[in-house]
Amino acid sequence: MNGAQSLSRTLVNGGVHTCFVNPGTTEIHLVKALADEAGMRTILCLFEGVCTGAADGYARMTDRPAATVLHLGPGLANGIANLHNARRANSPVINIVGDHATYHRQYDAPLTSDIMSLAKPVSGWLRTSTKAEKLAEDGAAAIQASMEPPGQVATLIVPADCAWDQAKGPVTIKTPSKRKTVSEDKVPTVAAALRSGKPAAFLLNGQALRTECLEIVSSIVHRTGVRVMCETFSARLARGAGRFPVERFPYFPEKVEEGLSGLAHLILVGANPPVAFFAYQGKPSWLTPESCEIHTLANPDENALEALEALAEESGASKMKGKVPGLSRPGLPTGALTTEAVGATLGALLPENAIVSDESVTSGAAAFAMTTGAPPHDWLFVTGGSIGQGLPVATGAAVGCPDRKVICLHGDGGAMYTLQSLWTQAREGLDITTIIFSNRKYQILHHELTRADLKDPGAEVLRMLDLSDPDINWIKLARGMGVKASRSETADEFNRQFAAALAEPGPHLIEAVIPSSRVNGVEKHFPPL
Repeated sequence: MNGAQSLSRTLVNGGVHTCFVNPGTTEIHLVKALADEAGMRTILCLFEGVCTGAADGYARMTDRPAATVLHLGPGLANGIANLHNARRANSPVINIVGDHATYHRQYDAPLTSDIMSLAKPVSGWLRTSTKAEKLAEDGAAAIQASMEPPGQVATLIVPADCAWDQAKGPVTIKTPSKRKTVSEDKVPTVAAALRSGKPAAFLLNGQALRTECLEIVSSIVHRTGVRVMCETFSARLARGAGRFPVERFPYFPEKVEEGLSGLAHLILVGANPPVAFFAYQGKPSWLTPESCEIHTLANPDENALEALEALAEESGASKMKGKVPGLSRPGLPTGALTTEAVGATLGALLPENAIVSDESVTSGAAAFAMTTGAPPHDWLFVTGGSIGQGLPVATGAAVGCPDRKVICLHGDGGAMYTLQSLWTQAREGLDITTIIFSNRKYQILHHELTRADLKDPGAEVLRMLDLSDPDINWIKLARGMGVKASRSETADEFNRQFAAALAEPGPHLIEAVIPSSRVNGVEKHFPPL
């Protein structure tokens, strides 16, 4: 048994059964070992950013790590943007990055690079193997590290000779730590804040946005009237009929200030204090009012479920049942295809237990608002703000949950970053319907131009934000990747095409052509933007 085989066996024994691969010469022995390993599914991706984003999506939906195989420093660099999102999502991901043989690095061959420095900003755990005999042990440590609460990216750099040299065999995986129990003084303090009669709000993230936690939150709301919000871009939000509706945090800082005005207590459950996504001239970065006291009920690595149960007991809400919305669908729209029409169609047709991977930026505001009363589903956001996540995350979610329909909402600009995801979806037969909001521009940057008070930015600046001349042909691009595709220019066309895609398993893409004059709903459905 060589080092690569000892590593692959260790991964499978440690519960890692999926690997998203974009290999090169230095990873050949790793690919051979992983492909031969019973219990390991290897999935080829045509770009490293697809590998890393898919591993993120898989982790968000399964709470287990997937592995990636990346080619040296340049391959890792291609995947860093979605590792940034995975880090912000606290997703357990194991990166296996190939490197030159230990004795070859001294010669500074063309692909030699400082992989450790590239990996450090996006890795919670990082190690370079030094010998084949230790590779299985290093792999076991990576598995354990990735699963340490609340989850993190673990990167293992594997020199080629560590993969091909002989090794002893797999090793036993140490059990990751459990989530920490919150300190005893937190619950009474928060309960006192809720009993004070002063305006209070929860800010939730991570584990607190899962169904079990939201059931308890609804009881506490019923007893105390506390307001409930979540971070703007959460990793995973349980929502829909029968689930407590969480108010999504606004995006622009002045809207956050407005929403938090008059608040006396802000209670963090798996979340961080709110800060502005970007700095704006004359506007604050720290968004909690000075008069508002911040309480931390549970940090991201602490057990939010236990903390909320204890808080419900302390506040007299443990035997209460909060109010949750029932099934409420909008009617199917007709006429012009607008962002609101797309949202209404999703609200009308979204299947039960669907997974929505959302990188729609401005255009998906109405879709989020109009699916509140749809059947229960999960919504995945761009946690770190790095675009090109939506398609890969949908890919990984579909691999991890093959029995659930996945819907990907994507802006046309961001989708071009990781278009190669469609090929993997076709090859693996993944049940994903992608909706491209085709307004042929970076719409969010048009909003930012207005906010920056650039009233006459000039034709060349506007051209840098424009995706026409030539128009991107999404039908040909999707079909060229092996994905069935159609184009909608009216609401009626979109209704028919979306219903047909839902009825047929496998990947589909719908280009929803929305002229910029129809990009509406940004203010009306403000939580996303």
